[in-house]
Amino acid sequence: MTFFLSCLISGISLGSVYAIIALGYTMVYGIAKMLNFAHGDVIMVGGYVCYCALNYLGLPSLVSVLLAMAACTALGILIEGLAYKPLRQAGSLAVLITAIGVSYFLQNAAQLIWGATPKTFTSVVHIELPQTLTNVGVSSEALVTVLVCVVIMVGLTLFINKSKLGKAMRACSEDKGAAQLMGINVNRTISVTFAIGSALAAVAGVLLCSSFPILQPTTGSMPGIKAFTAAVFGGIGSIPGAFLGGILLGIIESLAKGYISTDLANAIVFAVLIVVLLVRPAGLLGKYVPEKV
Repeated sequence: MTFFLSCLISGISLGSVYAIIALGYTMVYGIAKMLNFAHGDVIMVGGYVCYCALNYLGLPSLVSVLLAMAACTALGILIEGLAYKPLRQAGSLAVLITAIGVSYFLQNAAQLIWGATPKTFTSVVHIELPQTLTNVGVSSEALVTVLVCVVIMVGLTLFINKSKLGKAMRACSEDKGAAQLMGINVNRTISVTFAIGSALAAVAGVLLCSSFPILQPTTGSMPGIKAFTAAVFGGIGSIPGAFLGGILLGIIESLAKGYISTDLANAIVFAVLIVVLLVRPAGLLGKYVPEKV
């Protein structure tokens, strides 16, 4: 029973990281209708910025995290402006190829700047937990990760539904042309969406590296793919769906590693996705929208 609880807690913690990354994916897709496959590498950049702030500048943990968020926000706006904005009217294939190109560019740039040697990341979480929690496998990193994920999900939901900018994002998601006719600056709205998604990527990168303290240029690749899987699993374009998909994916992966095989865990995760999409093509919380022709 203790082993099961340990796997479950580990899965919820890992799933919370996937959920935070998936929220960035689902926001960009929901508003801009594009898949930003460079999102996982923005996670890696956030981890490196926080690492440098902690180890080279000697800044406090909170300041280092805020600096990583600011750097990734600027990076997200830059990527959107240089790589994606000129392709606004292009086909989805051109945008997809560009996203993959940006991903490889960020990985190679990180290798040139910080080197290919893996670095040991210092956790930004410093909380003493009661012995009763640590005995069942609850770590301070896991607890903080879950709490941050819940706060972000609730905050994003309120922002999208209640704020003026959130309503503009929903309008752009429905019909960009109609939104522009109503006076909404579509380009600015999409840029803000990228900025928010990239800031979330920085938070996810710091939490991921705090729980698994190895940082290298490919750190964000697999978590980015799994987070995209989580977004599709829950229903891409849905904020609660991204949260649910991330948590479930983390639990499935953790239980597969604990009870079946570490080597087969990734295969099992993607197999579950295939089964879910065969039953519900729009994802668990996604809605089927017929395409008008």
